Amino acid sequence: MKKLINLSFILVFLTFSSCDSVSKLNPLSLLTGNNWVLSSLLGGGLDANKFASGLPFLNFMDGGKLSGFAGCNNFSGSFQLEGTSLNLDPGAMTKKACGGENAEGQIVNLLSQVKNFKVAKDKLTLFDGAKELMSFIPQGN
Repeated sequence: MKKLINLSFILVFLTFSSCDSVSKLNPLSLLTGNNWVLSSLLGGGLDANKFASGLPFLNFMDGGKLSGFAGCNNFSGSFQLEGTSLNLDPGAMTKKACGGENAEGQIVNLLSQVKNFKVAKDKLTLFDGAKELMSFIPQGN
Protein backbone atom coordinates (compact mmCIF):
# COMPACT_ATOMS: atom_id res chain seq x y z
CA MET A 1 0.00 0.00 0.00
CA LYS A 2 2.85 2.36 0.86
CA LYS A 3 4.43 1.70 -2.56
CA LEU A 4 1.15 2.58 -4.26
CA ILE A 5 0.93 5.90 -2.39
CA ASN A 6 4.55 6.75 -3.28
CA LEU A 7 3.91 5.88 -6.92
CA SER A 8 0.83 8.13 -6.92
CA PHE A 9 2.86 11.05 -5.55
CA ILE A 10 5.54 10.51 -8.19
CA LEU A 11 2.98 10.46 -11.00
CA VAL A 12 1.30 13.62 -9.72
CA PHE A 13 4.69 15.36 -9.46
CA LEU A 14 5.71 14.34 -12.98
CA THR A 15 2.37 15.48 -14.40
CA PHE A 16 2.61 18.93 -12.85
CA SER A 17 6.30 19.39 -13.62
CA SER A 18 5.80 18.49 -17.31
CA CYS A 19 2.87 20.93 -17.57
CA ASP A 20 5.02 23.62 -16.00
CA SER A 21 7.81 23.11 -18.54
CA VAL A 22 5.35 23.41 -21.43
CA SER A 23 3.95 26.66 -20.07
CA LYS A 24 7.49 28.08 -19.84
CA LEU A 25 8.31 27.28 -23.49
CA ASN A 26 10.39 30.08 -24.95
CA PRO A 27 8.60 31.62 -27.99
CA LEU A 28 11.99 32.44 -29.53
CA SER A 29 12.95 28.77 -29.56
CA LEU A 30 9.81 28.03 -31.61
CA LEU A 31 10.96 30.43 -34.35
CA THR A 32 14.73 29.91 -34.48
CA GLY A 33 16.53 26.87 -35.84
CA ASN A 34 14.37 26.47 -38.95
CA ASN A 35 14.43 27.73 -42.49
CA TRP A 36 10.67 28.53 -42.74
CA VAL A 37 9.40 28.09 -46.34
CA LEU A 38 6.15 29.74 -47.50
CA SER A 39 3.27 27.23 -47.70
CA SER A 40 0.16 29.46 -47.96
CA LEU A 41 -0.73 33.05 -48.65
CA LEU A 42 -3.76 34.81 -47.16
CA GLY A 43 -5.21 31.46 -46.10
CA GLY A 44 -5.11 30.00 -49.63
CA GLY A 45 -2.76 28.03 -51.82
CA LEU A 46 0.28 29.28 -53.71
CA ASP A 47 0.56 30.08 -57.42
CA ALA A 48 3.97 28.63 -58.30
CA ASN A 49 4.15 30.88 -61.39
CA LYS A 50 4.53 33.90 -59.07
CA PHE A 51 7.64 32.34 -57.53
CA ALA A 52 9.75 31.29 -60.54
CA SER A 53 12.98 31.98 -58.60
CA GLY A 54 11.87 29.82 -55.65
CA LEU A 55 9.52 29.97 -52.71
CA PRO A 56 10.00 32.74 -50.17
CA PHE A 57 11.49 31.79 -46.81
CA LEU A 58 12.29 33.28 -43.40
CA ASN A 59 15.13 32.68 -40.95
CA PHE A 60 14.78 33.96 -37.39
CA MET A 61 18.13 34.27 -35.65
CA ASP A 62 19.28 35.10 -32.14
CA GLY A 63 19.57 38.77 -31.31
CA GLY A 64 16.37 39.68 -33.15
CA LYS A 65 17.92 39.26 -36.61
CA LEU A 66 15.76 38.23 -39.56
CA SER A 67 16.86 37.13 -43.01
CA GLY A 68 15.03 35.61 -45.92
CA PHE A 69 14.07 35.49 -49.55
CA ALA A 70 10.96 37.28 -50.85
CA GLY A 71 10.65 35.46 -54.20
CA CYS A 72 13.34 37.30 -56.17
CA ASN A 73 15.47 39.27 -53.72
CA ASN A 74 17.08 38.45 -50.39
CA PHE A 75 16.56 40.59 -47.33
CA SER A 76 18.25 41.13 -43.99
CA GLY A 77 16.37 42.85 -41.21
CA SER A 78 15.07 42.38 -37.70
CA PHE A 79 12.17 41.15 -35.63
CA GLN A 80 10.75 42.01 -32.24
CA LEU A 81 9.11 39.28 -30.18
CA GLU A 82 7.08 39.70 -27.00
CA GLY A 83 5.03 36.63 -26.05
CA THR A 84 3.05 35.86 -29.20
CA SER A 85 3.30 39.45 -30.45
CA LEU A 86 5.67 39.69 -33.40
CA ASN A 87 6.83 42.60 -35.53
CA LEU A 88 8.91 41.98 -38.65
CA ASP A 89 11.14 44.44 -40.49
CA PRO A 90 12.61 42.96 -43.71
CA GLY A 91 15.21 45.77 -43.66
CA ALA A 92 17.79 45.90 -46.45
CA MET A 93 16.91 44.10 -49.68
CA THR A 94 18.95 43.20 -52.74
CA LYS A 95 17.87 44.88 -55.98
CA LYS A 96 17.81 42.12 -58.60
CA ALA A 97 15.55 42.65 -61.60
CA CYS A 98 12.71 40.14 -61.38
CA GLY A 99 11.22 39.02 -64.66
CA GLY A 100 7.64 37.87 -65.20
CA GLU A 101 4.82 37.93 -62.69
CA ASN A 102 6.20 38.13 -59.18
CA ALA A 103 4.52 38.27 -55.76
CA GLU A 104 7.57 39.70 -54.01
CA GLY A 105 5.93 43.08 -53.35
CA GLN A 106 2.95 41.33 -51.76
CA ILE A 107 5.23 39.21 -49.54
CA VAL A 108 7.16 42.26 -48.29
CA ASN A 109 3.91 44.16 -47.69
CA LEU A 110 2.41 41.27 -45.71
CA LEU A 111 5.58 40.90 -43.61
CA SER A 112 5.18 44.49 -42.47
CA GLN A 113 1.58 43.77 -41.37
CA VAL A 114 2.46 40.87 -39.04
CA LYS A 115 1.31 41.42 -35.45
CA ASN A 116 1.28 37.91 -33.98
CA PHE A 117 2.13 34.29 -34.73
CA LYS A 118 1.37 30.69 -33.87
CA VAL A 119 3.53 27.58 -34.22
CA ALA A 120 1.75 24.22 -34.23
CA LYS A 121 2.68 20.86 -35.71
CA ASP A 122 5.66 22.13 -37.72
CA LYS A 123 3.74 25.08 -39.15
CA LEU A 124 4.39 28.76 -38.52
CA THR A 125 1.39 31.00 -39.17
CA LEU A 126 1.71 34.78 -39.24
CA PHE A 127 -1.33 36.91 -38.42
CA ASP A 128 -2.51 40.50 -38.39
CA GLY A 129 -4.72 40.06 -35.33
CA ALA A 130 -7.17 37.31 -36.34
CA LYS A 131 -6.44 37.59 -40.09
CA GLU A 132 -4.09 34.90 -41.42
CA LEU A 133 -1.44 36.48 -43.62
CA MET A 134 0.98 33.64 -44.42
CA SER A 135 2.01 30.23 -43.21
CA PHE A 136 5.37 28.52 -43.44
CA ILE A 137 6.73 25.02 -42.93
CA PRO A 138 10.29 24.02 -42.03
CA GLN A 139 12.41 23.33 -45.10
CA GLY A 140 12.40 19.65 -45.88
CA ASN A 141 8.81 18.99 -44.65
